[in-house]
Amino acid sequence: QVQLAESGGGSVQAGGSLKLSCVASGFTVSAYVMGWFRQTPGKEREGVAAIGRSGYTTYAHSVKGRFTISRDNAKNTLYLQMDSLKPEDTGMYYCARSSGGIATISPDPYRFWGQGTQVTVSS
Repeated sequence: QVQLAESGGGSVQAGGSLKLSCVASGFTVSAYVMGWFRQTPGKEREGVAAIGRSGYTTYAHSVKGRFTISRDNAKNTLYLQMDSLKPEDTGMYYCARSSGGIATISPDPYRFWGQGTQVTVSS
């Protein structure tokens, strides 16, 4: 059974950092394209970062240079290091597993989703 469990969210002031974790079970993280997404009330779910099976990474323009996606194969865990946080980074953050082979931040190919972890950045 595929399961994804996010953690690490919280409240932080602008300029601060958080590191999100996503523990996967029922499959091997390194064998799939994995992604991080975020959503705020009334808005579409937005792709933040993705990592391919080869380790190739891609980011949304709004977070490039501030966020880093990575994985620990031994722990079967996906991470999102978020630095220089801004109030506009506030939202519920989800990790997801893609059914496609290309690392993309489009939500279309992602079929399995975690429950999310809340990130709140205050000015």
